[in-house]
Amino acid sequence: MYRLGYIKVVGSDKGGRDGSPPRSDDVPEPRPSKRGPGPARRRPTVSRPPAKALPRERRRLTPEDYLAHAMQAKSAAARASWAERGLAHRGGLDRTTKAMLLRQLYLAFYTSGHFERAHEIASSAIGLGVLEDVVQQDCARAKLAGGDADAAIGHLRLAARQAPPSRRAFHAWTLGCVLFLERRYDDAAAALIRAARWGTRDKPLYQAHAALAKLASGLRVRNVSQLIARLEGCPAGQGYGRFVLGHLAVHAGRHDDAEAWLSSFVERTTRGHAAMAIALEGEVAMARATLAALRKAG
Repeated sequence: MYRLGYIKVVGSDKGGRDGSPPRSDDVPEPRPSKRGPGPARRRPTVSRPPAKALPRERRRLTPEDYLAHAMQAKSAAARASWAERGLAHRGGLDRTTKAMLLRQLYLAFYTSGHFERAHEIASSAIGLGVLEDVVQQDCARAKLAGGDADAAIGHLRLAARQAPPSRRAFHAWTLGCVLFLERRYDDAAAALIRAARWGTRDKPLYQAHAALAKLASGLRVRNVSQLIARLEGCPAGQGYGRFVLGHLAVHAGRHDDAEAWLSSFVERTTRGHAAMAIALEGEVAMARATLAALRKAG
């Protein structure tokens, strides 16, 4: 009879033949997990203050920057502040930038009603040699708003002489407008005829205004209806032209049209930019007087 012996089982918890505890080489090594190692233990996070950003070096503003801010300013005070800072720039100014900064400062005082100060600022730009005719025009507006029509007329005559051909008609027309409001109708007609001679796109306005000055002086004008039709059909008839159209319509006996055009002119001018409202105060006053006479007569 055979006697069964003990079978050695690797990894068994039973002992050897002699009942001794299993040896270390009898214990199998653990197999690596197919899932991989488990998640690492996270260390507690410590909140740290955010790093301070390095201060950016500010770009120094140039005179052109100050000019841009002045031109975009929403108030006269802001416009004056930016213009003055630009004029005080230590880096030096070229003549063109200085002239443009002075004009922004001029506009700030002009729209604020400080007309004498505005005239002083505009006059200081005359010697720069930049847009001399425009500077003379600004001086004229300041003097006219301040009640000195003769000084304004002098500046406008200089503007017409110094202007390049492209702006000569405009200055002659502006001179005619002031002379017309001063009831110097013969002089006004002469200036307006010169404007019509040099004018291109706005020629119908200049011709119609010259005819109005002649009618105001007592002369006869035959083609009033044609002048009205031409002015009404051009872009200039939508702005200042309504002042001229309204008064020509009075002479033509078209009182309803006159009232409509003059009312439109007054409303548009008084609701526009402050500088335009100041510059056209004389025309607005005359238009209102004509409207009052029409309504009284009608």
